Amino acid sequence: MRLDKYLKISRLIKRRTVAKKIADQGRISINGKVAKSSTDVATNDELEIRFGNKTVTVKVVKIVETTKKEESADMYEVLRETYAQDFREVGDEK
Repeated sequence: MRLDKYLKISRLIKRRTVAKKIADQGRISINGKVAKSSTDVATNDELEIRFGNKTVTVKVVKIVETTKKEESADMYEVLRETYAQDFREVGDEK
C-alpha cells in the first residue's frame, strides 16, 4: 500500500493530500530512509513522521484497505513520541 494512503486509512494523518505533501517534503522516513508518498509500506516497517516540533515513530502492525475509525489504531503501534522543545509545561506558571 502507498505511504500516503496508509497514513490516511490508519488516521495518523487525516487527509491523504496532507500526507502526500508531508511525505514529499522529506518529513517521513521508513526504516531510516526518507520516503516519498508513493513508497510502499509493509508490515513491521518503522515509520518516523516529523510534525514540526513533534516526531512520532510507529511500527506498522497490519495493512487493510478500509477500516472503521475505532479500529484504525490497531494498524500501528506507537514506539516513540518526542518533542524538539517541550511546550506542554510552559504557561503553568500563573
